[in-house]
Amino acid sequence: MDSSASSMQLTRAADYAIRVMVHLATVPENERTLLPALAKATGAPSSFLSKVLQALTRADLVSSRRGQFGGFQILSRGRKASIREVIEAIDGPIYLNVCMMDGKSCGRKSWCPAHPIWGQAQAAMLQVLNAAIIADLAAPASSAGCSQTAPGSNLLGGQ
Repeated sequence: MDSSASSMQLTRAADYAIRVMVHLATVPENERTLLPALAKATGAPSSFLSKVLQALTRADLVSSRRGQFGGFQILSRGRKASIREVIEAIDGPIYLNVCMMDGKSCGRKSWCPAHPIWGQAQAAMLQVLNAAIIADLAAPASSAGCSQTAPGSNLLGGQ
């Protein structure tokens, strides 16, 4: 069995979204950042990051402006957003297992010995993701004078 195909992990788009949100939260409030600078700071390809930023803009976490004074800026709602909100802006609701999805019914749910475990794990995961706020994640980088993530690094510890 190919373990890489079946592992539960964050999508690349959601990882880049978190990276870019944390980076933008380190930028002074009235400043905008251009796409090439965001790509460099996050280690994300510009073309892919552009699509991620569009989704973050649609979710009202980031604003974008074209032209000479254009670029991207984190909104107040974005600074206050949890990692869960950022991930869900990109990937939709987070579910550990299909039986945890709202409205989905599993015929095994009433007798499956694993279902209560999936429920506990789902609740714990969402609690952790809800507690991690973008501004709080950005604060150590801002106070250390580091306004960018090293290219290729992953804020969440993955690859």
